[in-house]
Amino acid sequence: MVGHIATHAFLTLLMYVTIFLCMRIMGKREIGKLSVFDLTISIMIAEIATFVIEDIKRPLYDGFVPMATLVLTQVLLAHLSLKSRKLRLLIDGRPSVLISDGTIRPKEMRKQRYNIDDLLLQLRGQNITNLADVEFAILEPTGQLTVIEKNKDASELGGTGTNQESTSGGGQNGTGKASGGSGQSSGKQGQGIKIENIRYEGLPVPLIMDGKVQDENLEMLGKNRFWLKNQIRQKGASDFRDIFLCTIDHKGKIYIDRRPVK
Repeated sequence: MVGHIATHAFLTLLMYVTIFLCMRIMGKREIGKLSVFDLTISIMIAEIATFVIEDIKRPLYDGFVPMATLVLTQVLLAHLSLKSRKLRLLIDGRPSVLISDGTIRPKEMRKQRYNIDDLLLQLRGQNITNLADVEFAILEPTGQLTVIEKNKDASELGGTGTNQESTSGGGQNGTGKASGGSGQSSGKQGQGIKIENIRYEGLPVPLIMDGKVQDENLEMLGKNRFWLKNQIRQKGASDFRDIFLCTIDHKGKIYIDRRPVK
């Protein structure tokens, strides 16, 4: 009994040291980011180590040989990918631009099976409260969302982009064209919106998501679909289904991103 426990303890420590050395050999890439290929290698190494620990009668080389093979494969492909971009793209995949110049790209989001809730969650995690402030949002092959904000000084002076406001409070609307559609935002204030009903300042409230009206949010603001219809008509949209995303922030600023014209 004692010998059996001691054997399991020894194998556990041995596999721990082995996996630690494997990760060190494969480099910091495995720790800093995990592509699909890296994740597959890591899972397989962990599974092989588990088989060795569970079956103490199994020879150790049954675990060491497959693990060494995986490590060598990873190291070899990593070196080859340094010389070939095509191989890098084949192994790691391409980054995907989900937002360009403040404009959401619905086709790319559908291709990556990335919904609006996921996008808003990632943006909030990076302290982004308004999509119009985003120059680019790039979904990396590792699954991380890289966000590049617009030049705030330029946007306040009415510079390029999808979001332009006038200091007089009248507001100006800008349009930005990209492969995914066009984005517009309104800087008008005081349109009778119950701003105090927006619970969290800085967090925009979705009014339309993927062509579907969020009635519970309209009710929270004390508004109805008729009011929302007038808002989108002012931006050139005739139907709710034409809108990919419509939000309003605590200042009463409305952001609208229309679906691409088919």
